[in-house]
Amino acid sequence: MDFLDILKYPESSLFEPSKQISDIDAALQQQIDQMINTLYFSRGLGLAAPQVGDLRSFFVYDLSQADEAKVEHSGPIIVLNPEILETEGEETADEGCLSIPGYFEKVSRSYRVLMKGLDREGKEIRIEAEGLAARLFQHEIDHINGVLMISRISSLKRDIFLRKFKKQNKNAETG
Repeated sequence: MDFLDILKYPESSLFEPSKQISDIDAALQQQIDQMINTLYFSRGLGLAAPQVGDLRSFFVYDLSQADEAKVEHSGPIIVLNPEILETEGEETADEGCLSIPGYFEKVSRSYRVLMKGLDREGKEIRIEAEGLAARLFQHEIDHINGVLMISRISSLKRDIFLRKFKKQNKNAETG
């Protein structure tokens, strides 16, 4: 199985917006398969292309392993060129990120979303989700737009995160 390296904060490409996909070819299909393998290997729920250094607009996800998820389907789902069409409500809950390993923080997101995109064959899909699934969609679309979850927390919490991050890196360099 082929796995991809997940880029970690503060990798600069994590902050770059992605480009829409116009060509669904064999290379894209191979990248999707590698991302699915990487998602399962890392035990994540979702993985956006920018997290593996691919600045195209898509993500893969599988919520079937999440305890709190209510899923109608199992197995990996692929969404190309995702776009949130509608949002409703707000919920604050713990959120983590494969690009910021070991860090969890409360993030406010819309409770319900309607998302559209394309499946891996290029057919339009629309998915209405709430709770964890809605949070995941917003999180992955943020990655596609070059936004990390630490941009969604208060400036005080972000400052604390940055201080801890710098201290950990300094300790790792001298350790």
